[in-house]
Amino acid sequence: MSKEQRAQIDAMLRQPRPEGPRSVEAIRAGFEALMARMIVPDSIRTTQTTLGNRPALLVEPDNGPNAGTILYFHGGGWVYGSPESVLSLTGHLVAKTGFGAYSVDYRLAPEHPFPAAIEDTLSAYRALLDRGQDPSTIVFAGDSAGGGLTVTTCLAARDAGLPLPAAIVMFSPGLDATRTGESMDTKEGIDPILTRKSVEHTGAMYLGGQDPRQPMLSPAVLADLAGFPPVLIQVGTNEIMLDDSTRLAARARAAGVDVILDITADVPHVFQSFAGVLDEADQALDRAALFLTQHAHIPDTAAASAG
Repeated sequence: MSKEQRAQIDAMLRQPRPEGPRSVEAIRAGFEALMARMIVPDSIRTTQTTLGNRPALLVEPDNGPNAGTILYFHGGGWVYGSPESVLSLTGHLVAKTGFGAYSVDYRLAPEHPFPAAIEDTLSAYRALLDRGQDPSTIVFAGDSAGGGLTVTTCLAARDAGLPLPAAIVMFSPGLDATRTGESMDTKEGIDPILTRKSVEHTGAMYLGGQDPRQPMLSPAVLADLAGFPPVLIQVGTNEIMLDDSTRLAARARAAGVDVILDITADVPHVFQSFAGVLDEADQALDRAALFLTQHAHIPDTAAASAG
């Protein structure tokens, strides 16, 4: 059945799209329409809030969260996407972990190019710490460009002298603005969503003329990951950005970081979005939730009150 599921999703993602570079407005509208088709669990509630002077979507289990917090960064090439567009991802992570999640509505390019997104995600993390939240109860998660932000936000936090979160989960992360991974070419055409031309189009908006050869733009090839918390990277084989994940995992291992590189065969970019439709998506989210609950330090409130 899973093979049929993968084939159906691949065909759906390959439906004809307009030729040539699309406007930012068209890109944003198309992505929101696609993501609105994803399944969101019923067992969550959402609240509009702010975090670090940016809008954020608070996602919680219906019966209230336990002490863990997911700081989530949505995907969209740093140009499109929103906390609402990734609610299938944040919702399932919340439902499976029992944690609450803040999904940050960081500023987007081209109106706000690099490093605006990182400034906003770091500000959101700092806001949690300023509230007195223990960093050992906070985990970062993100997809695509947001997966890249989980890494660069950690780099920025470390540079600022802040304690790092307990763990990082990234789904199909974008980690290399130099676009030098072999998979950029070997997976062209196999990837049903992204092409080199499409990611370079949106990538140029985020770069805003900056040199991509710097750690905050291409951490997969340039970042020093020393001192990073445990990392889980999930990616599919049908992705032009597959090598963003494999190279970051290698850098993490070389830096002495606990890292799990979780590669699923024959699935597309951010396949976890298809939870409830694709067996591999549900299984991957189960693994991600287990990883987060294993690494976030959740105080035993029952034992504490008994004491």
